[in-house]
Amino acid sequence: MVKEILENHFDAVHGMIHSSGGGQTKCMKYVNDNIRIVKDNLFTPPVIFDIIKEASGADDKEMYQVFNMGCRLEVYTNEKYANNIISISEKYGIEARVIGRVEESAKKELRIITSLNEIVY
Repeated sequence: MVKEILENHFDAVHGMIHSSGGGQTKCMKYVNDNIRIVKDNLFTPPVIFDIIKEASGADDKEMYQVFNMGCRLEVYTNEKYANNIISISEKYGIEARVIGRVEESAKKELRIITSLNEIVY
């Protein structure tokens, strides 16, 4: 899947992040100080993360910082190419969607917005 994305849309891919070893906050390592990433359309986390949360006593902020919460690979592109990249993923049986956006900001920031709360890093 990644090979096909890069072969067909190399110039449209501004970044790729495998959200392990830093969970949903890993993206913060790769953006400038004047960027805000807003993730407001993430997938519903698999049940395993509810079990981990309950067993560990971690709050949502820690869970999204440590674990990928079911969202493994992020491809950063513009709106023009998003649907093409999504269709490549789906061709391989991998559910994909636009999970958020990148904005200019006065400071580096990540906002994760779920149906229950908003978490800011």
